[in-house]
Amino acid sequence: MHLDRPTLQEFLADPSGGIVHPPQLAALLQDVAAAAISIAGMTTRGALGGFLGAHGARNVHGETQARLDVLAHEAVLEHCTRSGSVAALVSEEQEQLQLVRAADSARYLLAVDPLDGSSNIDVNVSVGTIFSVLQRPDAPSGAHSDFLQPGHQQVAAGYAIYGPSTMLVLTLGHGTHGFTLDRERGTFTLTHPELRIPEETQEFAINASNMRFWEAPVQRYVGECQAGHGGVRGRDFNMRWIASLVAEAHRILMRGGVFLYPRDHRSPARTGRLRLLYEANPVAWLIEQAGGAASTGRERLLDVAPAELHQRVPLIFGSRQEVARIERYHHEHDRGTDKPYVSPLFNERSLFRAQELA
Repeated sequence: MHLDRPTLQEFLADPSGGIVHPPQLAALLQDVAAAAISIAGMTTRGALGGFLGAHGARNVHGETQARLDVLAHEAVLEHCTRSGSVAALVSEEQEQLQLVRAADSARYLLAVDPLDGSSNIDVNVSVGTIFSVLQRPDAPSGAHSDFLQPGHQQVAAGYAIYGPSTMLVLTLGHGTHGFTLDRERGTFTLTHPELRIPEETQEFAINASNMRFWEAPVQRYVGECQAGHGGVRGRDFNMRWIASLVAEAHRILMRGGVFLYPRDHRSPARTGRLRLLYEANPVAWLIEQAGGAASTGRERLLDVAPAELHQRVPLIFGSRQEVARIERYHHEHDRGTDKPYVSPLFNERSLFRAQELA
């Protein structure tokens, strides 16, 4: 082993820290890494390889599939069914779960978003692959109910991000670790061990175009951040939005911040927008293992009991103190003890208010 920078394979095989990873799990994570290397190659070649553009079909969520969505899904299937570790797989790109091995020897279930942020492909912004590994139940049914486990029962989770460099960020319940792809060797090398998120931040990420649909607690929080130094927070905040969950999570893991994709009123039947099993759960565990927090706004995200394979949830994660504040605002609102935020643009002394009264 290279003592300063072990490869992913060496990291998974090293028992010196008193942690022994089951061979099947280690093999599965190596398969995931191989799939990520394959997808990274396609994203790097882009138009040169004919990988850009729409596929012409829609996925289970009614979203138009990009060509790379489909190719990434196929790469995951090809690589992650090799080692015999996966009994069944759930993907964002197909409605039903895929049974891989009915034999009892396959101990794990894989839930995956093969290409998160695919709307950014054609503009060359970072995209990624998100995955969650669950233990197969002792009495497996071979049905979707096997996957309906709360996030705190994950045994491994992570994402690959395809940006200026390709990284694999991983947790097995003992910290969050970042591996960078060495393209010459074709291996992931540990470059960011024990990632930690600062408890405080002055940066938040949210899609402000949806402001009119937000619940009052979110409007209150964002309004206070926008008020800056002269507001109740007493300091200025920066706002970010990339429209790629992997890129947002990666930025927060690297330098802190808070991310909000809250419940809103656009579709009353939906409690949120992000998929619980293969987006929210793996990201939430990575964040918690790095010292941060993840919530629906009203409860710990990893305690949500799934009811269906493609269930959606609101997701708020990042620096612990900010997530706690946002949760407090939701609880105060639910009790009726909050103070609704009023934008200074619309109060009695504003230009907008003056025009309304004229």
